[in-house]
Amino acid sequence: MTISSEGTTLDPWYEQYASRTAGLSASEVRALFAVASRPEVVSLAGGMPAVSALPLPVIAASMERVMSTRGPAALQYGSGQGTPELREQILEVMALEGIRAGVDDVVVTTGSQQALDLVAKLFLDPGDVVLAESPSYVGAMGIFRSYQAEVAHIPMDADGMIPTALSERIASLRAAGRSIKMLYLIPNFQNPAGVTLSSERRLAIIDIARSEGILIIEDNPYGLLWFDRPAPAAMRSVEDDGIVYLGSFSKTLAPGFRVGWALAPHGIREKLVLAAEASILSPSSLNQMIISDYLAHADWKGQIDVFRGLYRERRDAMLEALEQHLPDLTWEVPNGGFYVWVGLTEGLDSKAMLPRAVKELVAYTPGTGFYADGQGRQHLRLAFCYPQPAEIREGIRRLATVVRGEQELLETFSATGPIPAVAYDPHVAAPPPNIG
Repeated sequence: MTISSEGTTLDPWYEQYASRTAGLSASEVRALFAVASRPEVVSLAGGMPAVSALPLPVIAASMERVMSTRGPAALQYGSGQGTPELREQILEVMALEGIRAGVDDVVVTTGSQQALDLVAKLFLDPGDVVLAESPSYVGAMGIFRSYQAEVAHIPMDADGMIPTALSERIASLRAAGRSIKMLYLIPNFQNPAGVTLSSERRLAIIDIARSEGILIIEDNPYGLLWFDRPAPAAMRSVEDDGIVYLGSFSKTLAPGFRVGWALAPHGIREKLVLAAEASILSPSSLNQMIISDYLAHADWKGQIDVFRGLYRERRDAMLEALEQHLPDLTWEVPNGGFYVWVGLTEGLDSKAMLPRAVKELVAYTPGTGFYADGQGRQHLRLAFCYPQPAEIREGIRRLATVVRGEQELLETFSATGPIPAVAYDPHVAAPPPNIG
């Protein structure tokens, strides 16, 4: 047993950890998500793709072809940059969003999460600042925190990040002597807010970043999953040298393959390959070859259309249920992606409300998970990607019961202070679902 400055720990190695491990902390609501994984709970929390809609026999055929024709190579170490075949095919995927690049500019990674981690490892020193949308992706903030960087949030509206607010924040940070290393953006159907950065603002933000010498990280896992109209062309399509573009097959194919990529300027790309080799030697040859075979033999563009229709139907079910059961709340209508960002009425706290929601057999992600500075209590994220429309409607009905109960309690007991959270037992837990 070790006595630390923060109390007693049962970890005998506590005093030996590097200082950067202080940034490796579990979500405050992790245990609640474990409870929410029970089958009777309608989970509107996790950003899990609807993999049941995939053509599983087609994917199985790709697996069989790879093993029967290229088995030894598929099971061997490969290039730290990824197979040339898959990198060529990735160029075809990115061309759908206006990107033109060379095969040597692409680095295949173990999901785009690893690509983001490698970029952060290359650029961030303790105390550096990362600019990010307000709110922003929880997994990215965890990475930045693990490298002891500070996240500075920039306000958004229905058209995405506000350029004037970006300029003002940069100026204030520069005046304070802070080192700004990068601007992290999810421009298409943003996680968690669901909004899309307008074409005009993309160009304005690129100009600001270029003039300030700030690297843009364009994270784009949802860009092809539009509903009514495509998102504007990728930022990387108009700027080569100042943007690292991150892509993934997790949302357009399946997350189980763990295959993503980074498209980076030459100097950064060279260092990304070296960092990837130091970290994992090489991405999975087997998984890359399976995806290559699938892209070569399957109607992968048609499958993306299938996903678009499925997610559009589920989005519509969620919006209709919100209008029916919770018309006094606020939200933006996403034109793609997985999420609806919901604003609560004054006085409600999404984090404190979650235990009560789980007791009513519905789960969501509190807004606090998407900020580095404690904001977000008056917002929650609802994911429509995984549940069936009927489950979504029932989940919103249950959520409405919780919200109405909270509103009534607030009206009755507001003079007595905050409403206490309901106790829960984390020991009745299965592994928590993905909240990415």
